[in-house]
Amino acid sequence: MKILFVGGTGTISMAITRLLASQGHELYLLNRGNRTDELPENVKTIVADINNEEECAAKLEGMSFDCVGEFIGFVPSQIERDIRLFSGKTKQYIYISSASAYKKPPEGYVITEETPLGNPYWEYSRNKIACEKLLMEKFDREGFPVTIVRPSHTYDERSVPLGVHGDGGSWQVVKRIMEGKPVIIHGDGTSLWTITHNSDFAKAYAGLIGNTKAIGETFQITSDESVNWNDIYNAIADAVGVELKPYYVASKTLADMSDYDLTGSLIGDKANSVIFDNSKVKSVVPDFKAEISAKDGIRMTVRNILAHPELQHDDEEFDKWCDKVIDALEKMKENFNG
Repeated sequence: MKILFVGGTGTISMAITRLLASQGHELYLLNRGNRTDELPENVKTIVADINNEEECAAKLEGMSFDCVGEFIGFVPSQIERDIRLFSGKTKQYIYISSASAYKKPPEGYVITEETPLGNPYWEYSRNKIACEKLLMEKFDREGFPVTIVRPSHTYDERSVPLGVHGDGGSWQVVKRIMEGKPVIIHGDGTSLWTITHNSDFAKAYAGLIGNTKAIGETFQITSDESVNWNDIYNAIADAVGVELKPYYVASKTLADMSDYDLTGSLIGDKANSVIFDNSKVKSVVPDFKAEISAKDGIRMTVRNILAHPELQHDDEEFDKWCDKVIDALEKMKENFNG
């Protein structure tokens, strides 16, 4: 098939790009030219800024596709632009939304595509909901061939999945673990979560491309394995061969004390125990099965990060913030006990 990805080199999309290339599809990536040295040779790149609609329209003139995949559309205005660019030029448009769009706090712990949407804690999620609504209205009214995909916590070989980290990514937490420092974990670490390796996610996504049963439908794609946050952090510690020193802090306290948007990412997402039911995507892509366990995926990721110094981005501000939060809470305990 002839496929265009808007983006195509990110955490979720790079694995899909590699898989489709290995299957021999004619794949184009429209982006600013990032990570091109990591792309398979048979992938074609259209270097352009998707936010420059006129430039993109000129570069896409005369082209049509079996599928367009949008990975970097976050607000309705970007989706409206895509509809103008791709209406009549693609047989399918797959939009990456987010499982964080589901109602918070959740009404139940088992999540399906029919679970109500609504997230008062995170603007990112509300924007994704608005994008979904716009696309489904366009499908209902004009037959725009949309498929919506909701990933949850998907990770790749460059960053371990975490509940709390700074702007520099996961490395500083891994480094704190290696140095024997206390590591902040939200709540008591026992809430259930699902992490999905991007290579597993890619298999289900690829099965939706060109699949007529997927048009006008929404699918969540995650692993079937549920683990708690203690399991995730202990897997990181095991991978570097040290003992984890967890420091538990209530999610609300972290959000109140944070220099980062932890209200959205914790209260609006990761602090909630959820289990995802993948029956719907499996009914359309029957061969899909997530095969990389959380423990194995984390071990592979940690090994890759340790082997590539360019992935080890120190984040001194986050490190100082962790120490500040821990010191402040310890002083509060002392005053209370005294």
